[in-house]
Order: sequence, then C-alpha cells, then structure tokens
Amino acid sequence: MKDISLHSPLEARIFILRSKKVMLDMDLAVIYGVKAIRLREQVGRNLERFPEDFMFRLTENEAAAMVSQNAIPSRKHLGGHLPYAFTREGISMLSSVVRSARAVQAHIAIMRAFVRLYEAVSSNVKLAAKLAELEKKYDSQFKSVFDAIRMLMEPPDDPGQKKAIGFKPGK
Repeated sequence: MKDISLHSPLEARIFILRSKKVMLDMDLAVIYGVKAIRLREQVGRNLERFPEDFMFRLTENEAAAMVSQNAIPSRKHLGGHLPYAFTREGISMLSSVVRSARAVQAHIAIMRAFVRLYEAVSSNVKLAAKLAELEKKYDSQFKSVFDAIRMLMEPPDDPGQKKAIGFKPGK
C-alpha cells in the first residue's frame, strides 16, 4: 500500500474530472488508513448518501486518460475495477461512513487542501480583474503580453477529455 502522509500536499491527489475537483477512492482509502475494498463496501452500504454530484465512477476513457497522464501508474493499480471519484461534498459524506480517529484527521487535512485550492483559484480571479484593468490603460502593443498571461492563468485541461493531435487537411 502506498503511503500518503496527512502532512504532504494532498492537493497533488486532487484531480479535475468532469469539470469537478475530485479525489479517487484508492487515494482516500490510503489517507483514511483503510483498504480500498473496505471503503467501497461502506459506500455501497450507504449509496443513498452519495448522489451523482457527490460521487461518480470513472469511465474506461477517463481511467485510460489518467493512466496516460501518470495520475494512475497503470490499470493494474486500479485492482480490476473503475475507481469512484469523490467531490468535496462526497468526501465530507465519507466521514460519516468511514469512522476512525485517522479518518477524522484525514478528513480535516483533505478539507484544508480543498480550501487552499479554492484560495489559489480565488486569487487567480482577482489577478484576472487587475489584468483587465491594466489592459484598458495600455494600448494594443501590449495585447500579446496580456493574451499570454491569460493563457498561463487557464486551468489545466480535464484529463477525461482528449484533444485531437496532428495535421488536419484543409485547415
């Protein structure tokens, strides 16, 4: 079982899938100090607590994309099943079905990681507003600079969505 410390940056285990910030069941199980199969059993016994906006199962394409982007080492690492992805609300609900002292501490650490991500995104919004204000003051010679800065501020692509690569005749 891999080790994920409660003091390490949990943000690295938060992924964007279907335009939502999520954590995978296998990572949550390690953080909570339980086996992934036990976590999935507890969720299965309490499915009414986990609507689709709290938790969803990855598709084959999403899992393949995560493997290709090294978010998951290999399909074997998944243990022969498609993992569940939990949103922040789903992780909060997990604390009511996975009960242990470690689970409580893990839940606190995960919520703090989500808050840090939110604060980073929030500061990015403030930066975008300041950038728009500056852009109004300067003429078109700086347009390319502002465009480049905006590109750097864009969030990473959703690993579940593949973009076409290569030359397209006629374009």
